[in-house]
Amino acid sequence: MIEDERQQHAHLDALMRAYDEALATHDIDGVLLYSGQPARHFGDDQHASFVAFGHFVHWTGQAQLAHSWLLVRPGEPPTLYLYAPADVWHLPARLPDEPWVERFRVEAHATHEPPALPSGRFAVLGEVSDDIARDMGAKANPPGLVASLNELRVRKSDYEVSCLRDANHRAMAGHLAAREAFDDGGAEFDIQLAYLRGVRQRESELPYPTIVGLNAHGGVLHYQHCDLVAPAARRSLLLDAGARYRGYCADITRTWSGRDSVAEFTPLVDGVTALQHGLIAQLAPGVSYVDLHRHMHEGLAVLLVEQGLVNASTEAVLESGLTRAFCPHGLGHLLGVQVHDVAGHVDATGRRRPPPAEHPTLRLTRELEAGMVVTMEPGLYIIPMLLEAHRHRPEVNWDRVDQLADHGGIRIEDNVLVTAAGPDNLTHQEP
Repeated sequence: MIEDERQQHAHLDALMRAYDEALATHDIDGVLLYSGQPARHFGDDQHASFVAFGHFVHWTGQAQLAHSWLLVRPGEPPTLYLYAPADVWHLPARLPDEPWVERFRVEAHATHEPPALPSGRFAVLGEVSDDIARDMGAKANPPGLVASLNELRVRKSDYEVSCLRDANHRAMAGHLAAREAFDDGGAEFDIQLAYLRGVRQRESELPYPTIVGLNAHGGVLHYQHCDLVAPAARRSLLLDAGARYRGYCADITRTWSGRDSVAEFTPLVDGVTALQHGLIAQLAPGVSYVDLHRHMHEGLAVLLVEQGLVNASTEAVLESGLTRAFCPHGLGHLLGVQVHDVAGHVDATGRRRPPPAEHPTLRLTRELEAGMVVTMEPGLYIIPMLLEAHRHRPEVNWDRVDQLADHGGIRIEDNVLVTAAGPDNLTHQEP
């Protein structure tokens, strides 16, 4: 507990210094961070699930605190304008018993109105219109300041790493519970409920909708349903599920064979897992993440040839673009208070680094730095709509590929801290 408090105070101290520098650089006297508000469904009185603005969460760890504002000025304690009205319909917002609360000025308010700003040059960040900011005497989301504050979130403090590690620990408890439900023959819905019990969080508290893909559904990259009835054959489960701790996210994926999987499937799962471990071992400051993504495709080419899915040289497989049909997504992304965290395509100098033309979905194109936390998630899928363009290729063993189609796909994903001493895998490795 003492170490946790020390880390949290150090995190706040560093954040205050960094904000002071950023505000001075952009000639701004202070910044007001708006947590945001849940969107109301059209023609209804119900709201969608809500997640607070990332920069607000960076200070407070409160990912579900709506209609609240945080004023940050050099030389002053941050002021939190907490939306906490007297309400017979809802429980008012409550702040945790944590060190950051003691260091903030906290003012409870009962309306959605933004606070009055003192005289000076101020910026307002978050989901705030130019008109509202102008009425407040401030600028809304000035790009230069936003870019500077995004960059502050790229390298994690010791406190942030501890939060991410805890989020991973919680998420892995959910994964193990979900695997038991899969082994017991549960439907996707049963597996989802088991995950929620294991992780001890509501669906609305998770950092993203859980992907529970049985059999062919594992080949839909962001599969969004949960079947209520278990399939007659239990061939595979792809589970992509995370957790939050103090606003910080875990993003973990596992793939398991079922009792009805074909013999060829498990070696592919093992091969993708080994490929992932090898890629993680290469994580170090100065390494290009784009190069790591290309290494993933090189490893997939080797795996496709070794497992008899393609009868060609690995060079020919890469040249043909087949690996992109078997894995259309990027190797991973930055992770923090957002799952797909900010600044993945812009380096510390502000230079934009777009993904390569042949890999347009890659979310991280920077060179790695100590303190970054990244996901590492190679995959191999049987996606008919992508493979159809290659049906004319005789080197593909289509009988074997088609036999695997009702197994969906494979993705293995861990969350890893980059350090000068080597990669630090924050994801608890299950037995």
